[in-house]
Amino acid sequence: MKNIVVLVSGSGTNLQRIIDTIDNGEIQNAKISLVVADRECYGLERAKNHNIDNVLIPRGKNFSSELAKIIPQNTDLIVLAGFLSILKPEFCELWKRKIINIHPALLPKFGGKGMWGHHVHHAVIEAKEKESGATVHFVTSGIDEGEAILQKSFEVTEDDTPETVAEKVHIIEYEIFPKAINKVLNNN
Repeated sequence: MKNIVVLVSGSGTNLQRIIDTIDNGEIQNAKISLVVADRECYGLERAKNHNIDNVLIPRGKNFSSELAKIIPQNTDLIVLAGFLSILKPEFCELWKRKIINIHPALLPKFGGKGMWGHHVHHAVIEAKEKESGATVHFVTSGIDEGEAILQKSFEVTEDDTPETVAEKVHIIEYEIFPKAINKVLNNN
């Protein structure tokens, strides 16, 4: 059984999707051993509701070192699921190719510092992009610079708003995140 640690900052909808796809077998041979949040959020409640160990480590300059102390040694994958803090380079190097993130755009476009959530969708609309999507990628010390694992796109129409782009991105995230996790864990 592969052990996953999930890091969250918000409501935990992607966490719930991971839980559900482990339960239904889409993600094979895996369990979530720990959920860590960097702020009070509903993601912690989701973990409690599923009897998953969970910890709150307040964000700040010591977050990565505090996180490093509690990550179980037998962790196979660390999944950033709506996680908004930046991990220190030392932590990323320690867990090289064992940390993945989902980004609400087609990287390398619209990635980097400040590019999260609605900021990304506004930028996509402002740039008059013809397509957007989501990317699951390995986490490195460079923000949103790691190798893509899976990516899927959709057409952005003239009628789209940042809100409609966000809705379309969420649909794609729910589709590709479990596939990417399964691929990394089980070489599928």
